[in-house]
Amino acid sequence: MKNVTVTLDEETARWARIEAAQRDISVSSLIRLLLREQMGGHAAYAGAMERYLSRPGRRLSRGQAYPSREEIHDRAGLR
Repeated sequence: MKNVTVTLDEETARWARIEAAQRDISVSSLIRLLLREQMGGHAAYAGAMERYLSRPGRRLSRGQAYPSREEIHDRAGLR
């Protein structure tokens, strides 16, 4: 493990102490857990995006015009 010094504003530090106490872990463990969750989320997103982009493209329409932005968001009647 590597030691890292983190500077927090008082409100954030207070939240971290309360959250850690509620989970019955140290603030250091809480920060480690939160960072690991962030890392996992980014890795999962990157993997999903890579899989999506590696697929061949496909047509979304069979000769029909795409709907306008207004039609999609039903804004045509708001004018």
